[in-house]
Amino acid sequence: MVPRGSVGNGVGPVLQASPAAHAIVAAIRALNPQTQVIDRGAYLRVLVPERCVVTRQAIEQAAGAQFRLPGDLEAVMSSFKGRFTVSEDQAAWEYRPREGR
Repeated sequence: MVPRGSVGNGVGPVLQASPAAHAIVAAIRALNPQTQVIDRGAYLRVLVPERCVVTRQAIEQAAGAQFRLPGDLEAVMSSFKGRFTVSEDQAAWEYRPREGR
């Protein structure tokens, strides 16, 4: 069994490798200290224990350019783990255990 709060309960996006993806990863790392990134060459799997959050402002700061949520994120996010919510200012992935467990 994986302890609560570990990467076993990790959530976050799977991003197609690109400059935008690297800016998103930098922003996620800045806001989530326990970020783990698995670089598979063509894609980056981002995992944060329990809850991963990224803001438009943090991505824009990392990219040095405007970034639109959700559109620009959806263009590079091929998959994700966790319950995903997004607004114009923030995206979040959260761990939620299945009912009955």
